[in-house]
Amino acid sequence: MRVMVTGGAGFLGSHVCEALLARGHRVCSLDDFFRGKRVNLDGCRGMPDFFVARGDCTELKVLESAEQQLGGVDVILHLAAINGTRWFQERPDLVIRVNIDGTRAATDFAISRGARLVFTSSPEAFGEQPQMPLQEDSDSVFPSARQHQRHSYGASKYLGEVLVQHGIRDQGLDARIVRPFNAYGPRLPGDDYGQVVSIFLTQCLKERPITLHGDGSQSRSFTYVGDVVEALVAASELDEGLDESRLSGASFNISSAEEVTIRELAELVLEVSGSSSEIVSVKGHPGDSVRRTADVSAAESALGWKPTVDLRSGLERTWGWLQEGV
Repeated sequence: MRVMVTGGAGFLGSHVCEALLARGHRVCSLDDFFRGKRVNLDGCRGMPDFFVARGDCTELKVLESAEQQLGGVDVILHLAAINGTRWFQERPDLVIRVNIDGTRAATDFAISRGARLVFTSSPEAFGEQPQMPLQEDSDSVFPSARQHQRHSYGASKYLGEVLVQHGIRDQGLDARIVRPFNAYGPRLPGDDYGQVVSIFLTQCLKERPITLHGDGSQSRSFTYVGDVVEALVAASELDEGLDESRLSGASFNISSAEEVTIRELAELVLEVSGSSSEIVSVKGHPGDSVRRTADVSAAESALGWKPTVDLRSGLERTWGWLQEGV
């Protein structure tokens, strides 16, 4: 297959590029390097079937450059987005613009080329839905925008799903939606604008206090990047579900079976790293979900997918990667 990966130099995108190349596909990474890093693509460089299109994937000329380098396009794997809780609060305007415009551009291009689209959504698209585990078709619940701007990201992912489903129903688009739950692993940003696993591990690496938002009783299901990539690749390659189900229009929750509190995560990070860092509580961001876990039966049935990496093992791999970069 000839595959365009938007956000290909990012945490998840770079791992996807490597996996697709390993399976014999031609791959072009599209990235403007706002958050993606060139070093993330070191494992792909020099490979004869790997190409790079530098620029904003909302621009037609960038999409056309990727298509030209590939000699056509069969699949667009759309991962480009702005993630990270601080971005949601500080620049909701940027988050909304980038996420919605990028999804619209990728969807329109896939329709115009007759290509398959795999849209990487998020459990944030469910907003503050209280009923767990989240099902593929759970309702999205958002509070008043006057309260906070956290859901700039989740709402943009929800609207992205609306755009994709519109393309499927009215314009003949073959598209699938994948929602990774708290993906983590090597290359995940650990700065102030990153995600919690790498933030905690980076704090341990620098022997700084581990900062819990509130009392750390919020719970999540952290999913190792390798497991997430397997689901994305399966959604890209399969014409129909392994259970003979129709994949176009289907959505898949991709989540570990382990649900842990953020305090338990912090304690496990301390064990894995051997750090003497102290766990301290700080004021969190408004709108933080109390609990998030998923029903993954649809992915198991249609994609043949199950999580394989337990949290401790995944943290050990991520900690090892961080130490290599010292």
